[in-house]
Amino acid sequence: MKKAVSLMALCAVFGATAAASAAQTALPRGYEKWEKSKARINTDKKSLFYGIHYIYVDKKAMKGYKSGGAYPDGSRFVAVNYSIKEENGKQVPGKKNMIVVMQKDRTQQQTGGWRFAGFTPEGKPSGLDGKRDCFGCHEKDAKDRDYVISRYTDFK
Repeated sequence: MKKAVSLMALCAVFGATAAASAAQTALPRGYEKWEKSKARINTDKKSLFYGIHYIYVDKKAMKGYKSGGAYPDGSRFVAVNYSIKEENGKQVPGKKNMIVVMQKDRTQQQTGGWRFAGFTPEGKPSGLDGKRDCFGCHEKDAKDRDYVISRYTDFK
């Protein structure tokens, strides 16, 4: 009986921790009003980011983004990904298929001081695993830029 109670208590602690973690990486309201990159097109069908995507950067992150340097805690990026649609011989955004949030949190040492969260097109958590699904590429491609792959020049 004591084992069952202890196990239930442990599950409750882990559940509360997971819920708190998810709450800290919620889809930010109003991100569509942040500065927005030009369209980035990825035609590699094996890539998580196959399609057309835009990156939104909050005010807190913008100074570091412009300099290619460090970001203060709480800095946020939102990437919105769309399928590719052909229209009059041009590649244009089709259906929205995913939203990803990257938020600076120095306590997250396993992911370079960042939290990653994925969302469905409707804004519901998608179950994306930041360490497994995101950080490997960020570590490989942008370690020297505080793990931010995109660059401010993507806005011009």
